[in-house]
Amino acid sequence: MFVFGRKDLPADPVFPADLTKLGYFINDNDQIRMIMDPEKEFQYKINKHERWNDMQREAMNTCIRNIVSSRLHDLGLVTLRLPLTAKPTDPHVPILVSKNISSASRVIVVFGEPIQDLGVWAYRTIGHESIDAGSAVAFARAVLNEKVDADSTTDPNSKVTNNNLSDTALVLANTGQLVWHCRSRRAMTLASWPCVPRESAVDPPPAMTRRNKIPGNGNWQEHVNYVFDEILAARGRLVRADAKIGVIGLADGGLGAIRYLANNWESWRPYISAICLSNPLHLASIDLGAQQNTEDSSSFASFISSRCRGYMISNQPVGLPVASSHDHGCNCYSSGEGLNVECIMPQAWKNMLEWLDQTFADPNHCEARLVIREFSGNGLPEGFVDEELDGEDN
Repeated sequence: MFVFGRKDLPADPVFPADLTKLGYFINDNDQIRMIMDPEKEFQYKINKHERWNDMQREAMNTCIRNIVSSRLHDLGLVTLRLPLTAKPTDPHVPILVSKNISSASRVIVVFGEPIQDLGVWAYRTIGHESIDAGSAVAFARAVLNEKVDADSTTDPNSKVTNNNLSDTALVLANTGQLVWHCRSRRAMTLASWPCVPRESAVDPPPAMTRRNKIPGNGNWQEHVNYVFDEILAARGRLVRADAKIGVIGLADGGLGAIRYLANNWESWRPYISAICLSNPLHLASIDLGAQQNTEDSSSFASFISSRCRGYMISNQPVGLPVASSHDHGCNCYSSGEGLNVECIMPQAWKNMLEWLDQTFADPNHCEARLVIREFSGNGLPEGFVDEELDGEDN
């Protein structure tokens, strides 16, 4: 019988969080590519053992997080620790807010997906398209009017400024990094937790305890509640007393916002301007609470019906009305993304901003509920029999 001592176990692999040392660089198109082969994207599999592959990917993701964070700070966003009383070494979750949050007449708040890091929409979009496209950088630049043409290509290292300061503030919530790692004293996602250092490459990941919980932000629903209660509700202190709020919710982040507002609609009805959801997960019959009467203009259901949009998985052109398999109580539109939920935001955020701008400019604008019908090959609704065609067949 062979017995292995601790000294005989393979050491845990370590990869530097440095693009150059990992063998990559950022090309002129803001894409991460291999130094040895500039046409190749990030290569996940470098070893037959998954631990090596996972640790290399986490090092790459750390590089991306640092780049995205730096660019967002260059655009004027600052980091805010939650809970608000937390010290840098206390368990906390970081969020990003623009410097004009206390003076802006409009605030756009984004509740992202719980599987993503702060400021990241989709790592796969970052890998395939560009860093700005797959992160909140291009979006934040458009919201804060830091870029005249949102479709043009801009040097990611340049700091473009606008003399006319925007009257719109931005809040990037953080529904993903809700696990506190005591040794490194930072918040991380559940996806990053297995990649924390271990005694050996074959040791199991550390168990989570109450010490890894962040007060008031133990899960994505608690975090959504905290952002509303402690940030957006601080009218006259953190935000303007009369500021209108536009909400963008991605998957579970949107579900958390809908559930919170459904339970507190009377308090928030004067302040919420409009809502945009990617891959909406709420059900009108369950999550809209007791206010399911769309005939009552003051009800939350009526607001969702007229001032809320859902963007669905669909390869149809962005903004085209599409049918949904569930009743969300709002009109649903194509996102232009036909496969991955996490890639909806990179494809549809421009259309979302147009809708939020329209509703903010016209507080009385109400979108009519659309009825989507599926058509058969002869151009007629399913189940409809044209008598003339039926007669010809006989």
